[in-house]
Amino acid sequence: QGQLVESGGGLVQAGGSLRLSCADSGIGFGRRSMAWFRQVPGKQRVLVASITSDGSANYLDSVKGRFTISRDNAKNTVYLQMTGLKLEDTATYYCNAPQAQLRRPWGQGTQVTVSS
Repeated sequence: QGQLVESGGGLVQAGGSLRLSCADSGIGFGRRSMAWFRQVPGKQRVLVASITSDGSANYLDSVKGRFTISRDNAKNTVYLQMTGLKLEDTATYYCNAPQAQLRRPWGQGTQVTVSS
């Protein structure tokens, strides 16, 4: 199946930027859609952005215009460029398939904390 390893999180002031990376060791990365999710304690994981194999992207309304998802199929990596970060973006961010039936075990995630 391959593992999903997220990185790039950290502590940033409101208005700042971060770039998250997700390395996928599975086979066939270039043929499948990928997505970023986020979760805060006590709440369900929410899909933030997704990208198809040909690069078409979709976003949660609250992050449109601020976040950009991209992928590098040669590196088996999907990225999430986050700008204009807000306090409410604070969460643990994960990557996986957008389709529930295609998801693999979740990685450890990467923590994003936005401070005022």
